[in-house]
Order: sequence, then structure tokens, then C-alpha cells
Amino acid sequence: MTEKEGKYSNFRIAVPADYEEVFSLFYYAENRSAETITKTFLPSYQTILIFNFGAKAILESKENTQLKVNKSLVLGPIKHAFNYSLPTGSAILVANFNGDAFYRFFGNASVAKHLPIDPDNLLNENCFTALWGELDKIDNPNLRVSYILDFCRPYLKPRNVIMERLTNFTNNTLNPIKLVAVQQNQTERNVQLNHKKYLGYTAKEINRHRRFIKAIELIQDIALKSAKIDWFEIISACDYYDQSQLIHDFKHYINLSPTKYLRFQEEICNAKSD
Repeated sequence: MTEKEGKYSNFRIAVPADYEEVFSLFYYAENRSAETITKTFLPSYQTILIFNFGAKAILESKENTQLKVNKSLVLGPIKHAFNYSLPTGSAILVANFNGDAFYRFFGNASVAKHLPIDPDNLLNENCFTALWGELDKIDNPNLRVSYILDFCRPYLKPRNVIMERLTNFTNNTLNPIKLVAVQQNQTERNVQLNHKKYLGYTAKEINRHRRFIKAIELIQDIALKSAKIDWFEIISACDYYDQSQLIHDFKHYINLSPTKYLRFQEEICNAKSD
């Protein structure tokens, strides 16, 4: 391990069972090396809340627009990969909202649309600035997460029944929109609109993303075994039509071909639990 690697740390923090419908996980990264560290976030189709501590982290969109993170900001739903850079003395704690949880907090699932928004502006009060001030006094990332969990509960609105059924739907062989529409005596169009309203994306979008993430996970598993990748096996296992469709999805989400992803995967963070 190099000195640079030894002084950069990043890891996931699991969410307690009673908060799993609110957050999928927390992600922490800290740079104590003498160099700026740059990584890439995979698209998660989740809205995220980023807290920055120490030197200001830098986010970079696919359009090469850069933004310095002050204390906290909201991004999402994250539909395309983006880079983040941590200068020396910088640390970030990322809360990944699960399903419709962002809407339950802020009342609009697609308000950010990949653009940064100060969370205080969504609530018209300075509670997140105050929250950051308390978190900044805590050194342990796990204790910071515990503080966030205690803070968030009073702000959480009741769950929409349609969204509860959609987010708990696990049968991949059935169409969730059609089934939930029948169960709730709603039109499919109304269920589709609710899906977009509460989650910030359509069912078609998330199905495509899940196929891509499945391909990513298969590639990583094979790479860990130091085995040769059979791309046609990946195509078949993930229900792609052909190799060009697989390549198209990789370019769409992370602007890399599958083979280039394989070479650079150590620089890419999957801040999502599934």
C-alpha cells in the first residue's frame, strides 16, 4: 500500500433496521494524504445529502462543471456518474435516501435534478446548518450517523400507500405499475405519475438502471476471481439484446465502455447497498 492509499479512507456505514426504509446506507470518505484524491460515484438513482468537513470537497458533473461543497448540499436523483475530489484535510459523509424517503422529508423527489441545492432552502429554515454545526463537533463517522438518525425522525412525513407498495415490490417477473394499479383501484397512468412524483424517476428508468447495476456487479465478481470476462455471458445474464446495447448503457451512465470500466473500477465508488 502506498502512502497516498494509506492516508485515504472510504467505507460504507450500515443503517439500523428501523431506518432502512429511510436510508439505504451512509458513505464516508476522508483524505489525509498530501495529494488531492479524485473518485467517481456510480449513478444510484437515489437522492443524496452530502455533508462536508474540513477543506471543501469539489464535485464535477459530466459537463465538467465544478462546485465546491460548503457545509451540506442535496443532489439527485443521481442518474449519471459524477466525480468528487477531496483535497488534503477534506472529508464527506453522504446519506443515501431510500425510495420515497426524500419526498417524505422535503416534499419533492426531483427538485434537485442533479443540481446542488442547499437543504435549508428546501425547508425554508436553517436546521441543516445547525445540524452540520453539531456534526462538525463529532469526530467519529459512526456517531455522526447516529446523530443524523436521531435528528431526522421528526421531519419524516407519513408514507403514501401507493409508494409503499411500489417500493416493497420484489417480483421481477410482474409489472409493478399494472399490479399496484389493480390493487389500489387506480389507473396505470396515475400510478406512473405517482412513481415519478415520489421517486423522481419512472419505472422504465429504474429497470434500465437495475440491469446496468447487475452488469456492474457481475463484472466486479468475475474480476475479483481474476477470471477472464465473457462479455456474451454478461449480456445474456443481464437481458441485454446485444453487445452494443451493453456498451450504450455504460456510456450513458458512466461515460466509459465496459472494458474501460474494468480498468478503472478501483477509482469508482458504488455508494449504494443493492
